[in-house]
Amino acid sequence: MYTENDLLPISALQHLAFCPRQCALIHVEQVWAENRQTAEGRLLHQRAHDTGTTWEGEVLVTRGLDLRCLRLGLVGKADVVEFHPTINAQDLDADAAEGAGLVLPGRKGRWRAHPVEYKRGKRKLEDVDRVQLCAQALCLEEMLKGAVPQGSLFYGKTRRREEVLFTPALRAETERIAMELHTLIAAGKTPPAEYSPRCESCSLIEVCLPQAAGLRQGHSASRYLAKALNELMP
Repeated sequence: MYTENDLLPISALQHLAFCPRQCALIHVEQVWAENRQTAEGRLLHQRAHDTGTTWEGEVLVTRGLDLRCLRLGLVGKADVVEFHPTINAQDLDADAAEGAGLVLPGRKGRWRAHPVEYKRGKRKLEDVDRVQLCAQALCLEEMLKGAVPQGSLFYGKTRRREEVLFTPALRAETERIAMELHTLIAAGKTPPAEYSPRCESCSLIEVCLPQAAGLRQGHSASRYLAKALNELMP
């Protein structure tokens, strides 16, 4: 169990799963740079947090819910958590309701929590977004003392949800990355740059300079120079 002083942001898991160097630049060196993608993502998250708690039919929708997991040492905020009723208060029987849903403070009946994370782009093959969402579920499970079996990723580009099952494999991956995050932050060292195609979508590319790192490691100087000149051409 971690203490309150040890808690690290849930969002850092996504940064680490995407690129350890990006994670260290942001969370160790406190470097940040805005580009169109990050600006769009920030606005999307702001809209998700704007309206507080509402009802959509029988579903209680909570925005900007504070999350914490002492077991994994994580803290953050959920874009949206939907609470779906599983047993209504008038139908509630203590024996029958055992294991049939979560108990919410100040609410009657039993509920199923369903976290929803908003992303600006489109569905990814890698699990970077799913890990972040799964971490939110693990926080909810510790806070509410019950199971959270699945959630959703809403992608702004496609305007579609991806349903995510929190399988044992995804949970194990999330816990592994959480441990790696604490190790990285405790070490206080930024990994060396290593260029890959995903670098082109990173807002920190001008700070990280992965192309220059590739050149130092013996990559083709002529290819690097040709690319740099091509970028300067009108």
